Amino acid sequence: MAMLKALVVDDASFVRDLVKRTIRQRFPVIETTDAQNGRRAQSLMSRTTFDLILCDWEMPEMSGIELLQWMRQQPQYEKTPFIMITSRGDKDHVIEAVKEGASEYLGKPFSPEGLSKKIIKVMGRTLTAAMDRSGKSMAGPTDAFKESAALLTQKREPVPSAASSPPSPEGSRPAVTKGSMSLASIRFAESTLKSVVKDINLTEVRVIAKRDQVFPGILDQAVVDIETGDGQMARLNGYVHQLQAVDKRRDTDFVSVTIRFVDEDPKKLEDLSRFVARFRAGQR
Repeated sequence: MAMLKALVVDDASFVRDLVKRTIRQRFPVIETTDAQNGRRAQSLMSRTTFDLILCDWEMPEMSGIELLQWMRQQPQYEKTPFIMITSRGDKDHVIEAVKEGASEYLGKPFSPEGLSKKIIKVMGRTLTAAMDRSGKSMAGPTDAFKESAALLTQKREPVPSAASSPPSPEGSRPAVTKGSMSLASIRFAESTLKSVVKDINLTEVRVIAKRDQVFPGILDQAVVDIETGDGQMARLNGYVHQLQAVDKRRDTDFVSVTIRFVDEDPKKLEDLSRFVARFRAGQR
């Protein structure tokens, strides 16, 4: 029986489902509720008290940082753990989130293990006590519970300061255009894929990559970084929809990867539209 309540906030239903599934499988004492943006989350939080908030940064109507600012002004949420889950990993955004009261920061795309460790870290003994009361052992069958005892007895890491280095996607590079060819680096939880954009629209992007790289699995999370043309960066969340050999032979040197976008933020769709227009113009 669930004893703790968590609120999952993200404009992409695919991401919300991933977070909820991880919590359900690894932390059965936590009941999850979800919201598609900060405004909806604010409404839910005003009616129900949650023990944990897991929230995206970029969302329509009310962003994650705005929700965090409001939350820390509410007496019942002054000390509630808040995990910012976002594709923004640059130093300025990490510092801003920490200053506003974020308990932890998790970059997209994330693995179930990475998410579990963050939850264990911010929930601490509250989670341990709930597991004990339910008759569950923190040394249970899942990897998250096996790791929890060590994590809870480790010295707590200091909150990042302005002088500390932020977590950043290793090897990530935005999609850029060279002549008529658009290069792209697509981030996954454990790797970054260097590729060439073959086609893109408001729904998905298809890229070609050399076979000698580490490839993701079907339905794995992905983040596609693109330059919008005005010096700004758009980070588009998606998942692997299709993997296919380019040549009809087993020893093909190239693989086609299709990433389907899941963001519903109008600003991100506007940025994507500008990139698509530039891509189409470059193909003429």
